[in-house]
Amino acid sequence: MDIRQAEERISQLISEIRKHNDLYYNQDAPEIEDYQYDALTRELKALEKEFPELAKKDSPTQIVGGKPDSLFSPVNHTVKMESLQDVFSIDELREFDFKIDNSRTVYSVEPKIDGLSVSLEYSQGKLVRGSTRGDGITGEDVTANLLEIKSIPKTIKYFNYIEVRGEVYMPKSSFFKLVERQELMGEKIAKNPRNAAAGTLRQKNPAVVRERELSIFIFNIQRISGRNFSSHIESLNFLKSLGFSVLPSYKQCDNIEQAICEIKRIGDCRGSLEFDIDGAVIKVDNLAYRDELGSTAKFPKWAVAFKYPPEEKETVLREIQINVGRTGALTPTAVFDSVELAGTTVSRAVLHNEDFINDKQIGIGDTIVVRKAGEIIPEVVFVKRHAPNSKVFKMPSICPSCGAPVFREEGEAVIHCNNAECPAQILRHLIHFTSRDAMDIEGLGPAMLEQLLNAGLISNIVDIYKLDYDAVIKLDRMGKKTADNLKNAIENSKKNDLSRLIAALGIRHIGTGGAKLLAENYESIDDIMAASRDELEAIPGFGGVLAESTAEFFSLDDTKHMISLLKSCGVNTKSLNTKTGDKFRGISFVLTGTLPNYTRSEAGKIIESLGGKVSSSVSKNTTYVLAGDEAGSKLDKANALGIPVIDEQEFRKMIV
Repeated sequence: MDIRQAEERISQLISEIRKHNDLYYNQDAPEIEDYQYDALTRELKALEKEFPELAKKDSPTQIVGGKPDSLFSPVNHTVKMESLQDVFSIDELREFDFKIDNSRTVYSVEPKIDGLSVSLEYSQGKLVRGSTRGDGITGEDVTANLLEIKSIPKTIKYFNYIEVRGEVYMPKSSFFKLVERQELMGEKIAKNPRNAAAGTLRQKNPAVVRERELSIFIFNIQRISGRNFSSHIESLNFLKSLGFSVLPSYKQCDNIEQAICEIKRIGDCRGSLEFDIDGAVIKVDNLAYRDELGSTAKFPKWAVAFKYPPEEKETVLREIQINVGRTGALTPTAVFDSVELAGTTVSRAVLHNEDFINDKQIGIGDTIVVRKAGEIIPEVVFVKRHAPNSKVFKMPSICPSCGAPVFREEGEAVIHCNNAECPAQILRHLIHFTSRDAMDIEGLGPAMLEQLLNAGLISNIVDIYKLDYDAVIKLDRMGKKTADNLKNAIENSKKNDLSRLIAALGIRHIGTGGAKLLAENYESIDDIMAASRDELEAIPGFGGVLAESTAEFFSLDDTKHMISLLKSCGVNTKSLNTKTGDKFRGISFVLTGTLPNYTRSEAGKIIESLGGKVSSSVSKNTTYVLAGDEAGSKLDKANALGIPVIDEQEFRKMIV
């Protein structure tokens, strides 16, 4: 490769690595596996070493990939939160050992937790601030969220100042519970525990952190007053005595060969751990010698991270099963001869969708190669050999759960069942139907619905309006008062406007906005069912995708039967739109804070009755922000964008 080719390739690699850094560190949504990212980085390092004149100061090999999020206050780290140099082979470990004076070196070896690195600062025995690593120099103040993590002590028995560094992670059990909830609610599924932990810690609502059960391991003292240590192991033992949750295993090794044995031991047991690791860390244990060795612009010279290679195994595909998820998505799952991967036995792997199968030309009986993506989820990598007379698997044309026709929309990879009464989707439909933005039945949340479903008291949304309240009283943790409150909430929901009912039905692509448009343009649900696709598409702001989805949903016999039963139960199916004028036509409001004399819901209804729109987020298209007491980030954004902010007094003048 000549210098011109090298310059072109270096530019390509820098661009690609920066893109993946942003996806990984800032958006918590990586598109490639760690080993693929590592391969790109190693290629860039090799080229920069071969052509040093082309190396740039802002190269991804010289800086940490993250950056502070503007949602949180910045924190400048007094002690830089460095990343580690990665190595991928035993030879590289021995090379690291050779570069330092190994005659005087004792090592510490510990697992490398795959999570989000944070700093915790304690003063007078109290946690006073917690922050993310960010770019290593400036991070984000996430103290409120870190306070919700049970394994972080809020007070310690050390009354001088101490700053520690740790790794926030999501236990595998919590991760699988999160994925189950996300699937149930039709949300985007978290890719792995690390992304889930990072995304959770950056939530503006600390309650989300508490709900998702994050945890932490502390692995370093960044700063401390009133105490000195001679070794890293000594400092970890001290942290443990203070009540910190330190790394689950750390070992002192007299030489590199002992360290290599410990790294191999950690690798052999990683599949049985309750947390995800992406390698092992080897460090010079003597702290004074660390100071001598120092750091490069990006990495300490006294430590490296050994990354375990992805383990791949051959096996034979015996069956492809179709699972109907709670969102109606048909997901193919490969069933194959059992193999050992990352310390556990696996025999199944999700095949994602029809395109995945076609791209890899997967057929039953083929010999396939499987691995664990991120050491957690088994996946099929490719077909090694096709079986004699093998044919590429074809997805079914009808739902295996209910027998209704399935469909795949243009531009989407997933095949769906759109039957509102499909048994596989019932819990998700029930949760959506009763939710705040739909029929808003207070007290009928996911746990209650699951209890009623398991008790056989409901099996579809119509059964909600036929509940046997005497049977409800007999359920665990229930009673007459709870049953009476539930009955009142269900009865009140019958009076809801047509727009709420439409939003509750779970029509694909139809949210609260689309439901309101339908209710504004049709007097009853019967009129909507009788409308053609073209008539629906003619509604201003509705569009072809919404029209197609609505027409298809209401054409199903199961839908018509369900609507008939809801009517017989007394559920309102007519529009209650009481539009009184068009004073606010073309005007968009965002409401924030607490108003003196209106609830936000009441103010929103007034705006809509006068032809205006209410949005949940501030944008350049917002006309006014109506702000009350304790207005939050929406008010800040409005001021930043120069959008007029009004109070209730000004609002009352506008509606006269």
